[in-house]
Amino acid sequence: MNHYYTDGNNEWIGILLQRYTLLLLGTCMKYLKNEQDAKDSVQQIFLKVITEISKYKVEYFKSWLYMVARNYCLMQLRDKNINLPVEEDKHAQPIEETDFDAILSKERTLTIMEDSLQELNEDQKKCVVLFYIHKRTYHEIANQTGFSLLKVKSYIQNGKRNLKILVERKMKNT
Repeated sequence: MNHYYTDGNNEWIGILLQRYTLLLLGTCMKYLKNEQDAKDSVQQIFLKVITEISKYKVEYFKSWLYMVARNYCLMQLRDKNINLPVEEDKHAQPIEETDFDAILSKERTLTIMEDSLQELNEDQKKCVVLFYIHKRTYHEIANQTGFSLLKVKSYIQNGKRNLKILVERKMKNT
């Protein structure tokens, strides 16, 4: 990402997107349950990323890309649910209202978690993201950040606790 932000060359984004194509396809398949729709969505997400990335300072590309893909797929599901009459596609399985409500609820919770994560202090946020999102071990985090192993454990535990408090507080207020 630093190369892209330095020179603005979209080739760097292309390289990253190429690395994560299978992740995108899998994410789209998970939500859309149709291979062709998933492939089409991956192409649309590529275009969206290329046009949108300059608006943001993305630190964790993989996580950001997953969020973009997830949101895109959910919008596709919402559009289909609203725009497809039952007579038009008799083979499509409609999304159950409870499933749709559950998806919306989960999305709301994830959005609150993402916002709350930004409120943690930088050291806690860094360790929590590396541990939970990037699946790094305590030792890998210590090597990458320069923190001692005890500090890493402390930052993760305190960050997790603080994140839970922030999320619960925001969930009450919405």
